[in-house]
Amino acid sequence: MAESPENAAPTPPPPAPLVSSSPPPKSGIPPRYDLDAKWDACLDLSIRRVAYSSLAGAFAGLLLFRSPTTRWASVALGAGVGIGAAYTECSYLFNGAPPKWSPKVSTVPSAHSEGEDK
Repeated sequence: MAESPENAAPTPPPPAPLVSSSPPPKSGIPPRYDLDAKWDACLDLSIRRVAYSSLAGAFAGLLLFRSPTTRWASVALGAGVGIGAAYTECSYLFNGAPPKWSPKVSTVPSAHSEGEDK
């Protein structure tokens, strides 16, 4: 026995689509402009990169070199690599996405490419 449209239970509305963007922090500042979060992330990243690369330099110095001077130099090299990597990541964090390096292609034909020989 089929129910009449008047007696049918109302169908629930479809669920709202989920938004993929993250909600703003409690302060109401969008993540793009939240400098406190960017500085926290940058300091955390810098400490980790410098510490890990210094440890890697110390380990390499113990394995490869005998002189204390060259061992300390390998630690300093590792720390420098860590500082450079942290600086690069922090600049990407503060300035946005890394640049897309692509060759510049000219769309305007030059006079030399037309093949005019005189």
